[in-house]
Parts: sequence; C-alpha cells; structure tokens
Amino acid sequence: MTCSQSSRGIIASRLRLARQMAGLSQGQVARTLDWHRPTVSEIEAGRRRVSSEELTLLADLYGVGVPWILGNEDSSSSDRALLAARELGKLGDEDLDRLLKLIQSLRDRNGS
Repeated sequence: MTCSQSSRGIIASRLRLARQMAGLSQGQVARTLDWHRPTVSEIEAGRRRVSSEELTLLADLYGVGVPWILGNEDSSSSDRALLAARELGKLGDEDLDRLLKLIQSLRDRNGS
C-alpha cells in the first residue's frame, strides 16, 4: 500500500464515521450536495479521490474540521469530542447517568 492509498483510507474511514455520527445516509449526503449516491460510496470506500472543495463541503455538512478528516492528530481532540457529544445526545437519562459514573471511575482510577 502506497502512502497516498494509506491516506485515502484514513480520509475514507473518517468521512464515513463523520457521516454516520451526523446521522446521515449516503443518499441524504448525495441529495444535499447534488451528487450521485455512488460518488459518496466510492469516496467512503477509498476508491475515489476527494478534491479540496469536496472535502470542505463534506466537513461543513458533517460539522467536523478538514484537518481531522485528513488524519491530523493535532486537531482530532475537539472534533472527536464533538462526534462523541452527538452520540451522547441520543442517550436516555439512565444511560447518561451510567456513563457519567463510568467516566468518574476512570478519572478516579487515573488519579485525575
């Protein structure tokens, strides 16, 4: 696997994750951006290159930063937190309470 194939795979997997976390189907993305659905599928499979303009459109639609999509680890914390927050918003009160207890126990165990 070449370096460009590897980076295309990272971009593809992060775009797929961001789309899923945004609660969108490939069809919804295609309709919103006036693309064909197979275009979105090919991008997420890593079989199609993404232009910088397309990358910006997708990042804006998904509510994440382009650097995170590109695999820039320096920018990933805030974008990952945003994706996690979206998922937390889908949980019920009981599940949120359990999750908060789990987080507290992890912080206690790590001495934070």
